[in-house]
Amino acid sequence: MSTVIEDIIARKVFNSRGEETIEVDVITASGFGRASAPAGESRGKAEVVYYPKGGVDEAVKKVEELIAPELVGLNADFQEEIDKTLHEIDNTKDFRIIGGNTAFTISLANAEATANSYGLPLFQYLGGYAAHELPYPLGNVISGGRHTSGKSPDIQEFLVLPYGAESFLEAAAANVKIHKKVWEILKKKDKLFNNGRSDEGAWTANITNLEALEILADACEKVSNEVNFNCSPGVDVAASTLWNHKSKRYVYQRDGKGRDSGEQLEFILQLVEKYHLAYVEDPFHEEDYESFAELTKKAKNCLICGDDLFATNHERLAHGVEIHAANAIIIKVNQVGTLTDALETIEAAKRAGYVPVISHRSGDTCDWHIAHLAVAFKCPIIKTGVVEGARIAKINELIRVEEFLGDRAKMAEIQIL
Repeated sequence: MSTVIEDIIARKVFNSRGEETIEVDVITASGFGRASAPAGESRGKAEVVYYPKGGVDEAVKKVEELIAPELVGLNADFQEEIDKTLHEIDNTKDFRIIGGNTAFTISLANAEATANSYGLPLFQYLGGYAAHELPYPLGNVISGGRHTSGKSPDIQEFLVLPYGAESFLEAAAANVKIHKKVWEILKKKDKLFNNGRSDEGAWTANITNLEALEILADACEKVSNEVNFNCSPGVDVAASTLWNHKSKRYVYQRDGKGRDSGEQLEFILQLVEKYHLAYVEDPFHEEDYESFAELTKKAKNCLICGDDLFATNHERLAHGVEIHAANAIIIKVNQVGTLTDALETIEAAKRAGYVPVISHRSGDTCDWHIAHLAVAFKCPIIKTGVVEGARIAKINELIRVEEFLGDRAKMAEIQIL
């Protein structure tokens, strides 16, 4: 059995929005790995550069002419060395030469090829025998903001977290029930509702922010009573997309309101208390660490999660930890480029008591790797939609992982909740 890399093949494929993206195969003497890259709609300023100048075509060319000659012959078993070599080839902090998505796909495909060489599932190769905890699925049920067009809520995502389920299958099934229940309520509320969905499979409708929360809270309560465990609503505000730098206000166009930082804080706190939110992501713009810290101090039994705030960057996380800004962090591997970089941030988050939430991107592919990463790296939540195909790929893979683990499988714990 050999894990020496024999070939690396890159190609252009498409994501769930029909946009071009990169896919990479890593072939070892005894194994094979394949990974493709997601996109994302609201992107943090601190993220790496996705592609070099010239886009996906140039990225594929870089793999063929620049990267493959350096990696072929190396041992895929040494993940850190592979990822370090990708950094050395690029030689910039933000992967602008080869592209962050190029590094991302090679890094993940390499890990899968090694796992395949050993005849192990990826989560077990990366996490060892001790990896047996399943994450709770955090799902987008109603979309707004940049995920939609026309009249829709300003808040980008209205989410559900089925915390309390005894198995991943039960948790995923509860999210599907809530998705269906919201559809039933929307049909009764809006006669012009035409079953519209965003590219994450969440419903889009002509409703306000508060109407969306009322509907979601109602659906969560009804389904919680049906399944006998708690399904809590949450939101991803994506506040950087609402922030107006000139006026220093969050502009809620649908509501016809502008809120300064203090008013935004009070507004979010009211939502947490009134609707019993278990999760709030990016309630302030990506540089407002102080407001994140204030909300974290005041919001009880609620995950305050930073996405754009941290961009999976351990240096930005370290600054947040210093002032207690947030208590959870979104992990998107392609925000930093490689598996090793992402793991460094996950480990730093755990040491600080932050909950790592591994996440899809809005323009995703049917690549399932983050399902395995959630189990391998003990991330207690996976954010990956509810019903759309690219999301279902991750959810179904976790059902398979749970089956593989059998009696050893158990759901993760989230201390803050």
